[in-house]
Amino acid sequence: MEQILIQPLTRKAFQPFGDIIDTKEAENFTINNGMCQRFHDLTPIETAGEDARPLINIFRCQPYDLPLELKMVERHPLGSQAFVPLSQNPFLVIVAEDEDGRAIHLRAFLTEPGQGINFHRNTWHGVLTALNEACDFLVVDRGGEDNNLEECHFSEPFLVLAP
Repeated sequence: MEQILIQPLTRKAFQPFGDIIDTKEAENFTINNGMCQRFHDLTPIETAGEDARPLINIFRCQPYDLPLELKMVERHPLGSQAFVPLSQNPFLVIVAEDEDGRAIHLRAFLTEPGQGINFHRNTWHGVLTALNEACDFLVVDRGGEDNNLEECHFSEPFLVLAP
């Protein structure tokens, strides 16, 4: 079984697949009479199609154990997909490059506490993968009538390992 070693999530390493959502380098300013700090425009939201619209959801994810047997990845050809944890629990982010409609060169990242991500449109990625305990996520993605989901199932699973 081919193995994938989990690595820290950095802007440079994740850039081909999407954006990191956090406040570290964000434009920010004070609002509400100085009582609130606004971290502005943290990631672009992509939607394609005539009836497309952004959706805001909450997903409650049960935790996965490591090592993880990865049997498939998915992608969304018509819109980006953002995951922002509503806790400080790190989570696992699995991505892959595309070659002729198949996922190749898989990578696994571990977020820092409070870090979120936004997958670029059409990026192969693993399912939402909480670790250690159940976690709620604010999810922003595309709504509309067209099919926005493709799956890639592997003939042999990958084994995702902690560093």
